[in-house]
Amino acid sequence: MTIYYPMPAKLSVNINKIATLRNARGGKYPSVVQAAIDCQKFGADGITVHPRPDERHITLNDVKEISPIITTEFNIEGKPNERFMQMIRDFKPHQATLVPDAEDVLTSDAGWDTVKHKDYLTDIISELKSLGVRTSLFIETDAKMIENAALVGADRIEFYTGPYAEQYSENKASAILPYIESSKVALTNGLGINAGHDLSLDNLNYFATEIPELLEVSIGHALISDAIYLGLENTVNMYKKLLVV
Repeated sequence: MTIYYPMPAKLSVNINKIATLRNARGGKYPSVVQAAIDCQKFGADGITVHPRPDERHITLNDVKEISPIITTEFNIEGKPNERFMQMIRDFKPHQATLVPDAEDVLTSDAGWDTVKHKDYLTDIISELKSLGVRTSLFIETDAKMIENAALVGADRIEFYTGPYAEQYSENKASAILPYIESSKVALTNGLGINAGHDLSLDNLNYFATEIPELLEVSIGHALISDAIYLGLENTVNMYKKLLVV
């Protein structure tokens, strides 16, 4: 009998924090383009950007400059307003991760209400499919919201893992349980599983081990912070190793 083992989840590096550092001083240093090139060279499976309307980190021009140098996978995150959708039309990333952020939110901290926004999401995802762009919906561990993510046409969900990260040090088994149960719902409904938010060197391996169907993680803040101390190449490789379970 042949036994098939799942492939390790892919690591997409969110380079927003590189842009945050650059914008604190102005100019072009550190370069987000060079960061994207280097992350791929060091083993990252993809690059994620989340351009916000106020351009406090990644700008529209960054997206334009980064797009041609992607040799792995390009993931653009954001609230699917007209500005975001025009970026998708112009640059056609491999994946669009839709988040329900308010324009002034500091960081993404809640998933979609796929019931309330069913018609809106259905229309948006229909256009994304016509562009050949895979769609992932940022979502919490709510079975009904996950089921409706499939109904609106999403290809994948991206679990909001903030609650997992917060509870991990106290009781990791309890912290992961909602994600295990919700993964079953996602798979039953034909959805691929991504994850992101506060995943780190401390908690990533356990999450990947307990969710073997995990396809991709998007990690920015923790990875770039670790790279200050450990170096970017070393850090990318450390995160990659944690996904081999």
